[in-house]
Amino acid sequence: MANRKPMDTNTLSQKTKVLEKLARSACKSEKELLALDMERIINIDGISLQDMAIILELQKNVKAHTLYSYLLGWEKRAREGSDEP
Repeated sequence: MANRKPMDTNTLSQKTKVLEKLARSACKSEKELLALDMERIINIDGISLQDMAIILELQKNVKAHTLYSYLLGWEKRAREGSDEP
């Protein structure tokens, strides 16, 4: 069986809500986002397991300089073979 990446099923709205939670928790830059460890993530008010997964994806995409594509879901469409936004 081929090793496949999981599809991004989170909507832009869900990602935006997580970004708002991060901003309320004093995480206001890419540098601060990358510095978050699991202990700090768990202590963010109102954080869910799905939110934690989104934060990890945000960190990965900030590090790879692909945040815009991730937020708009373009990475998902590229894996599915579609060029259209």
